[in-house]
Amino acid sequence: MTDMRLEDRQRIQDLALSYARGVDRRDWALVRSVYHADAHDDHGAYKGDVDGFIEWLERRHAFIAHSMHFVTNCLIEFAGPDRALAETYYLARQTMGPEAGESRLMLMGDRELAPDASVSMEVTGRYVDLFERRDGKWAIARRTVIFEKVHACEDTSLPIAPDWAIQRRDADDTLGQMRRRLGLT
Repeated sequence: MTDMRLEDRQRIQDLALSYARGVDRRDWALVRSVYHADAHDDHGAYKGDVDGFIEWLERRHAFIAHSMHFVTNCLIEFAGPDRALAETYYLARQTMGPEAGESRLMLMGDRELAPDASVSMEVTGRYVDLFERRDGKWAIARRTVIFEKVHACEDTSLPIAPDWAIQRRDADDTLGQMRRRLGLT
């Protein structure tokens, strides 16, 4: 394998990781950066262009208190010098509070749920992405999210000690603070 192909693989894998960070930190500019401007995303409940996808994510994640995407196996097959097909496995864990309203109730179906309860959700699946290099930049041209399993239950998480570093879903998360200190933003 040539050094160029290794570099291409690494760029594509970095985009998969950037997508996960962007969604989990609600950094919509970062999420947008992994797509070409004319890309199409089929995310199950949303199918359409990138602008609509970002708007959909913003609305949906406004009521998600906790979100972690784990991306694992990433198999990349090149279909020429500037096109690649990537299959990337994912696990997404999210917590929706009572303010999520209908979204929270939809996940639980007809199961009893206390009015002030949060819902913990776990989704496993695969991202099937067509990547294209345009003007020297790799990005997603088309994404289809394959859903393998969705599990939801009333959240029974234990409280985190107040003196521990606690996650935030914005630029003031510990990661964002460190990135600013190091001049990475």
